[in-house]
Amino acid sequence: MPKRSTSSVKQLQKDAQSYIWHPFTQMQEWEQQPPLLIGRGKGTFLYDIDGNAYLDGTSSIWVNLHGHRHPTIDRAIRHQLTQVAHSTLLGLSHPLAIQLAKALIKIAPKGLKKVFFSDNGSTAIEIALKMAIQYWQQCPSPQPRKTQFIHLGLAYHGDTVGGMSLSGIESFQKPFSSLLFPGRQQVDAPYCYRCPLTLQFPECQMECLTPLKTLLQEKHEEIAGVIVEPMVQGVAGLIPSPPGYLQRLYELCREYQVLFIADEVATGFGRTGRMFACEHETVSPDIMAIAKGMTGGYLPLAATLTTEKIYAAFLGMPHEGKTFFHGHSYTGNPLGCAAALANLSIFKTERTLTKVQQRTPKLSAFLKTLAADPWVGDIRQCGYMVGIELVRHQENKEPFSLMDRIGHRVAIAARALGLLTRPIGNTMILMPPLSATLQELKQMVGILKVAISIVRASKNAS
Repeated sequence: MPKRSTSSVKQLQKDAQSYIWHPFTQMQEWEQQPPLLIGRGKGTFLYDIDGNAYLDGTSSIWVNLHGHRHPTIDRAIRHQLTQVAHSTLLGLSHPLAIQLAKALIKIAPKGLKKVFFSDNGSTAIEIALKMAIQYWQQCPSPQPRKTQFIHLGLAYHGDTVGGMSLSGIESFQKPFSSLLFPGRQQVDAPYCYRCPLTLQFPECQMECLTPLKTLLQEKHEEIAGVIVEPMVQGVAGLIPSPPGYLQRLYELCREYQVLFIADEVATGFGRTGRMFACEHETVSPDIMAIAKGMTGGYLPLAATLTTEKIYAAFLGMPHEGKTFFHGHSYTGNPLGCAAALANLSIFKTERTLTKVQQRTPKLSAFLKTLAADPWVGDIRQCGYMVGIELVRHQENKEPFSLMDRIGHRVAIAARALGLLTRPIGNTMILMPPLSATLQELKQMVGILKVAISIVRASKNAS
């Protein structure tokens, strides 16, 4: 890529600030600094338009799996462009959507048999919620009172109104409180590292599940489903659940006859060391939403998978009104399907899951070098999903004020050292591509270590 002139770069930066409204970004702050402009990618690295290299420490926001410009996915998309770029699934089908649906069912948790395509994680969740509500109205023994959902505290299930209603992060919801759906019940998530009982699993016997069990006992006739991010809550700050929690939650859903909905948007496709996080505890959800890594980080594509039992409740004559009235213009887009099929083939040919499982303990060892830093209050890891919580005092885990912008400042310092990462508050997120080498993983952690020390020294001096 030819290097641009200084004046050309400055004009692009000016235009970026003049015309684009960025997601999850306070634009007043954004407009105070020239934005970093990405020009290309290769492997684990992204390059700005001046040619400077940066390790992609968050997989371009949790989507890239096998590195940028992987030849297998590049080739698949180029080939598909010689056929057709898009054709609807409304009244038609095409070979790649059929092949991909079959491939997804083959690798999905046991019992999932049908695939409903969409284009991003939020819509995949919205579809799951609508499926659940309509299922209980049309199942062999209809239960129309089942219209509520249970979700965990600090959960994040997307930005559409349904997904947002079942999330537990107030700052994302507050301006839109008048839009939130009424049918929601929140229970505390299992934050073991902050457990008031100061006990460790299994001695605690999972008292954290008691409120959920009580709620199911009292209201199971009104509960359509329980929705959960399996094994680790992402936007909460990468908080893993204790061993056995997911399985017990699943058993409670079975006991009280409510649907178990797995939000695998962030955890799916190898991030936790298994293809899907539910596999860690042999859980077979009734409905599962997938997105993010589905195309290897190339194109927007998502899916909601469900069982034959749920699917059957929607079958009938057109005039009966049992049809699932939901769809998107780009549902099952052929280019996205081509990328997704190539993505799945790479998992096989490059033994991706085996490599992640082998490298995860090494990543843990690299992360332990951060533990001595006085600002590191906690290091949370589930496979290649890592949260490093920064605190004012390590001894009592006193948090920084969000006004201190510590996470943001560390991310800026890391960028200057060649690592791109995006914090959640004052929790540094490290979610590298699954293809990252041990040397690249070590380099990422090393840069974070230096960046934290730079910001600490600056704060102490001020």
